[in-house]
Amino acid sequence: MASLFKFFPTLALLVLVMGSSTNAQLSTNFYANTCKNLLPTVKSVVQSAISKEARMGASLLRLFFHDCFVNGCDGSVLLDDTSSFTGEKNANANRNSARGFEVIDNIKSAVEKACPGVVSCADILAVTARDSVVTLGGPSWQVKLGRRDARTASLSAANSGIPAPTSNLNQLISRFNALGLSNKDLVALAGGHTIGQARCTSFRAHIYNETNIDASFARTRQGNCPRANGTGDNNLAPLDLQTPTCFDNNYFKNLVNRKGLLHSDQQLFNGGSTDSQVRTYSNNPSTFSSDFVAGMIKMGDISPLTGSRGEIRKNCRRVN
Repeated sequence: MASLFKFFPTLALLVLVMGSSTNAQLSTNFYANTCKNLLPTVKSVVQSAISKEARMGASLLRLFFHDCFVNGCDGSVLLDDTSSFTGEKNANANRNSARGFEVIDNIKSAVEKACPGVVSCADILAVTARDSVVTLGGPSWQVKLGRRDARTASLSAANSGIPAPTSNLNQLISRFNALGLSNKDLVALAGGHTIGQARCTSFRAHIYNETNIDASFARTRQGNCPRANGTGDNNLAPLDLQTPTCFDNNYFKNLVNRKGLLHSDQQLFNGGSTDSQVRTYSNNPSTFSSDFVAGMIKMGDISPLTGSRGEIRKNCRRVN
């Protein structure tokens, strides 16, 4: 192979480029010349939405997760159903659960006024996720940009791609690893559950049927989540019982104390390979913050549409 490259140096360069820069077209200054007011425009709408409802920050962060885990970070989660495809909004993980679409609409409208036809909905999701974390007291980072928007969506891919709250540790590790995310990334990104709420139907089995849960915590949660399916399914409980609207490391302290709300949460601290990472984050908020940032940047790199692939949607809910 070395001799081949010796005689065909352009081939060597091509292999090097193809092998090392899959996401080279994403950059933190992608819109520096085409939409200079992008970041303050997005930030203003995000802050306004969260000031009206603090939970919205978690909802917007979750949209980015659910976008990236289904065929990459391509804005497909935002598409409404059409006659030619059934979108992702009615997938098991999103139906009666995913929210914040109207906020994304408002952001897109504001961005379109500033820079018509320039910024993708996929990139808006990425910036919105960062701004939501920062607004709720979490770390900041420079968001890589340059994604384009998908022209289709997939209900089946969403049903198979987004980890369920019933997932065990091996299932979580397998899904994250398949997307190029490490076990450390898994635990750090799970820390996004330091904010937000979950529906009773997502944690009912954990609080009634499982033993790796603090008994008093289970009783407290049972007070707002009846045992019978179909009763109180949409009743909400905070994913972090201590500070559900503050981005901090209390989520990990909860796991150490067996007070994880979801089965999949407590799986991260249940005698398995991720226990030590959870304990580290419970004791070191700065380590959690830096690893969360690294995980978010890696997640944002999952299979973006760049160059001439995809499009820049005018309306995030439908293709052009």
